[in-house]
Amino acid sequence: MDKSRIEKVVIQSKCLNKEMNSLVYLPCGYDEGESFPTLYFLHGRSGDENILTGIDMHIATDRLIEAKEIAPMIIVCPNIDNSRGVNSSPDYREVKDPFGRIINIGLYEDYLIKEVVPEIDKQFKTIQNRNGRYIGGVSAGGYTALHQAFRHPDMFSTVGGHMPAIELQLEEEDKAYFQNCGDWEKYDPIKIAREMECTDFNVYLDAGNQDEGGFYQGCSILNKILKEKGIESQNHIFEGHHSVEYIKSNIEKYLRFYGSHMCI
Repeated sequence: MDKSRIEKVVIQSKCLNKEMNSLVYLPCGYDEGESFPTLYFLHGRSGDENILTGIDMHIATDRLIEAKEIAPMIIVCPNIDNSRGVNSSPDYREVKDPFGRIINIGLYEDYLIKEVVPEIDKQFKTIQNRNGRYIGGVSAGGYTALHQAFRHPDMFSTVGGHMPAIELQLEEEDKAYFQNCGDWEKYDPIKIAREMECTDFNVYLDAGNQDEGGFYQGCSILNKILKEKGIESQNHIFEGHHSVEYIKSNIEKYLRFYGSHMCI
């Protein structure tokens, strides 16, 4: 049986008018299999597609598949820049926040939904329906995963927000992503959850007890709303800060969550 491997996918994005990269993990036995569930896993503010190897996600996945704790799956880590995954501008641009950090604005939601997912489905042996498609992410990527799943319930059935950057009010440093408060609310996972009608989701939320952004607060509020709607949701507060170390220490928990809902 073939070993797992990582492939690079390059998309010439029409939405962003530039080249965008993704890393794709293909599990052991991929070449012999017919189709596999797919997890889209999104990086945080200063990350990129290399989160796949940066947090040793591929190694943890190999280990859990070999131990038969999870089923084989494809993992896609697309680069979403520092964008929060929103349609923030009709044209791609780089702007600076009040701290002088680069913010990428453009049609990032369209890029993910209309370009990344279709291209992955075209190139790889994926299960091409919501029951076989999951999305998760860390920090700003966790925020993105939540609003993408809730705004596109026809695309994803399972979603994880790991120390997700859910703000209870729009912070000054993030205003460049949004033209006005209405645009921010359109992508706010809490606001979407209150109004959405789809209840057929599996949701996993977590944050560190020493998270510098206090994102466990947003997780708690969101989890309460989801449970009141009858959505299968779990919320965890683990030991740790808002850091790469926190994610690496919990990655196997996340993989077991996604693996427990897999459509085979």
